[in-house]
Amino acid sequence: MTTAWLTHESCRLHDMGAGHPECPQRLDAIETMLRADAELGAAIEREEAPEASLEQLERVHDPRYVAAIVQAAPERGLRQLDPDTAMNPHSLSAARHAAGAVVRATDRVVAGEVANAFCPVRPPGHHAEYGRPMGFCIFNGVATGAAHALAAHGLDRVAIVDFDVHHGNGTEDIFRDEPRVMMASTFQHPLYPYSGVDGRGERMVNVPLSSGADGRALRAAVEREWLPAFERFQPQMLFISAGFDAHRDDPLAGLGWVEDDYAWVTRQLMAVADRHCAGRIVSVLEGGYNLEALAGSVRAHVRVLAGLPA
Repeated sequence: MTTAWLTHESCRLHDMGAGHPECPQRLDAIETMLRADAELGAAIEREEAPEASLEQLERVHDPRYVAAIVQAAPERGLRQLDPDTAMNPHSLSAARHAAGAVVRATDRVVAGEVANAFCPVRPPGHHAEYGRPMGFCIFNGVATGAAHALAAHGLDRVAIVDFDVHHGNGTEDIFRDEPRVMMASTFQHPLYPYSGVDGRGERMVNVPLSSGADGRALRAAVEREWLPAFERFQPQMLFISAGFDAHRDDPLAGLGWVEDDYAWVTRQLMAVADRHCAGRIVSVLEGGYNLEALAGSVRAHVRVLAGLPA
């Protein structure tokens, strides 16, 4: 079976202004990479993402917050939501399609129509909390997909893996008290959003890393903390918040990972999924702001998902 690739044109039209690192060119760089890799292009199945419904968004966000975002969408210009996050006239559509991509990917993977899925979408989502936007994020797509797997497909246990360089505070905020969801993450600390180091436990397996930590630190964290936690929890499906800003060339942080590290961690997660989840994985793009490093890291990640040499 193939790897599904779900995105939408509105995700390119969302733009927070000149010089913003979370820019449309991120998706352009990924698309250019894909066109240059014929083998990978043949191994994926493209699909246009639908919009997430209000019901799907309200499983993970306060309905008042969803309504406020809908009302905030500008007809022209930019509307600032927080110091880092803004909306242009296409942003509401982009945020709903970004979350909808994860929902649709979940449906296809659970149905066995594809082996797994990758959603190259923006805006990212893992900083969006139950009731507020943060850090470039408006709706939490990976949380929307995980909640959909529980509500619509009757799964009892899902795990979310977040290897973005920034802690996925929004995902943790949404699922902190949900016993059916486990979250495993690595992130640089101290670094925005300065969270994730308190309240660790069986279901919130956060591993903070110091500035300068390279791929050896990632591998040690996965082997020492993530893998035993997965064996205890035995998830029925894996979701990945796939941020690529821990790359050594990324301008917004200070970790030292390279493409081979992303390939390695993807192989480990696929092995977990094969043991416990019937192979079911949905991965969604989060950060990554050096365009060349982002494209190469996505290539390594998705080639592994598609069963190709990284």
